[in-house]
Amino acid sequence: MSYLMAAVLGIIQGVAEFLPISSSGHLTLFQHFFGMPETDNLFNVLLHFATLIAVFVYYWSDIWEMITEFFLGIRALFVPQYRSQGEPPAARRLILLIIVATLPLFLVLPIKDYVEQIGNYPAAVSCILLLTGAVLFLSDRMAHGHKTARSATLKDALLIGVAQSVATLPGLSRSGSTIAAGMACGLDRKFAVRFSFLMSLPAVLGANVLEIKDALASNFPIEELPMYLVGVAVSAVVGYFAIRLVKSLSDKGKFGKFAYYCWAVGLGSLVAGIVKMMLLK
Repeated sequence: MSYLMAAVLGIIQGVAEFLPISSSGHLTLFQHFFGMPETDNLFNVLLHFATLIAVFVYYWSDIWEMITEFFLGIRALFVPQYRSQGEPPAARRLILLIIVATLPLFLVLPIKDYVEQIGNYPAAVSCILLLTGAVLFLSDRMAHGHKTARSATLKDALLIGVAQSVATLPGLSRSGSTIAAGMACGLDRKFAVRFSFLMSLPAVLGANVLEIKDALASNFPIEELPMYLVGVAVSAVVGYFAIRLVKSLSDKGKFGKFAYYCWAVGLGSLVAGIVKMMLLK
């Protein structure tokens, strides 16, 4: 791997992880049509870790507030005089909502390998990208909701979590699916985006934990570590600005603009795949 390739992969990961265009789908199609070499497990884990850094930096105030409220909630649970009689703080409710939204991912674990194998079929990934476009197109046409961390229900969180689980399919955008599901559940647009990115933290962290053992067991060429770090740095920086772009477009009701891109890539890759098959005959 070269420094340029590491940077390119970092850009793809940083952009596609947060923009609703599916990072896994784009990596599959790039590898298939442009001969991009497959990266080893450790580099994949590091790139996903970079996207975690981007979320942590952008939503640091929210994350710090949730960490604080988590320990305050534990204290209130065991020390009666610290228990509040009113509504719990919004950050404390947000922790519970994220936990509930993460639960459906455990249903995917037994079929994780089968789901990942779909990425070996570019035609299937292209069709799923077309589905992503349809989801995004409909999201801008949903009624504006008003639910926030104080009013969103556990049922809302569970349904958004189901959308996140379905979005493990290569080509189906995680951010696009969860933000659209949040809007469908009546969440305020700004909160739907914030909740989608915050709930990605345990999901991505959990996926990294599952992969780290295999990644560390692989034969890692130490001389490529500087290139890997370049990819991580690029992915984190690009991811930070991608979050800002998604938030801005969603606030303006232009989230569905990404639908046309997904349709173009999905349809274009389908046609390219057919042409490639015909030329090989």
